Amino acid sequence: DVMKDYGYEIINTLVTDLSPDSKVKASMNEINASRRLKEAAAHKAEADKVKLTKAAEAEAEARYLSGLGVARQRKAIVHGLQASVSEFSNEVDGATPKDVMDILLLSQYFDTLSTIGANSIILEHDPATVANLQKQVGQSFLRNTGS
Repeated sequence: DVMKDYGYEIINTLVTDLSPDSKVKASMNEINASRRLKEAAAHKAEADKVKLTKAAEAEAEARYLSGLGVARQRKAIVHGLQASVSEFSNEVDGATPKDVMDILLLSQYFDTLSTIGANSIILEHDPATVANLQKQVGQSFLRNTGS
């Protein structure tokens, strides 16, 4: 409108060099920097969340597979015991499966004692301990099968 008084009309202009005040430039730079820091913090938090989630999933999978391994190990032990009892009672005349189980129980008891002894723990031991242990296990099986 000012230029119309002089006979000029400006329809369109091209601005190629915009130079705001230095305080405005500093303020805009600070706003952009804080926006980038905020985005970086959000990305870092998301990455930490993914790391923790993946670690928890890996831990759960490891525990699951460990449980499967223990179950397979126990199953193999049971199959081995069944085969041992069957084979021993078939090959030794007069031996019953109960006799074989008594021998296995005694063997397990001595293995336990040697393992505990390796750790320098002192336990009271007498010959009646195995008989008492056998009696308790037998009563436990009878109680569980009777219910």
